[in-house]
Amino acid sequence: MEIEELGEPIGKQDQYGTAVGGLKFIRFLRDNTVTVEPIILEREIQQELNENLLLFYTGITHSAGDILKEQNANIISAEQKFNNLIKMTEQAYEMKQALIGGNLNRFGEILNEGWHLKRELASKITSPEIDRYYELAIKNGAKGGKLLGAGGGGFLLFYCEKDRQKRLRAALSDMVELRFSMEQEGTKIIYVGEKDWD
Repeated sequence: MEIEELGEPIGKQDQYGTAVGGLKFIRFLRDNTVTVEPIILEREIQQELNENLLLFYTGITHSAGDILKEQNANIISAEQKFNNLIKMTEQAYEMKQALIGGNLNRFGEILNEGWHLKRELASKITSPEIDRYYELAIKNGAKGGKLLGAGGGGFLLFYCEKDRQKRLRAALSDMVELRFSMEQEGTKIIYVGEKDWD
């Protein structure tokens, strides 16, 4: 609907990400097929990952459509930006292996490397204020992070080991932290009213 009916310049990853639960590796193939591979972690690694991911709301709103339009145009016209996308794809494979192998510090480092690649794709992906928050987080214990979604505002996710989280939270105290944990079920109906059964 968003792509075909509304003409939004978006991908399909959000829809698959929410429909299929758990940690997964999603591949979007040239023939328009999609494969979803569950990433099964040892319980201790899954728990550590959950405990070391921190989510903060920047308070900045944005238009994902505008950012993605510019990003798409830039990728078509600029070889360097296209190469950044190739590197980000390679990082997804490396991140998968880091998670499976329990190398969570490397996972955090890849997040940081990906941040620097993504921010070059379009001018509105980041801003001086978001850059300031990101650098504050890195200086105060985060291994890496990313803006969720297209960028420009919204939520910042960071990987930070437990012994550094108090310092990180203090540094980002003017943002709202949202506590969360990964779930395994994906999208589901949680309420059906009586009328819906008629």
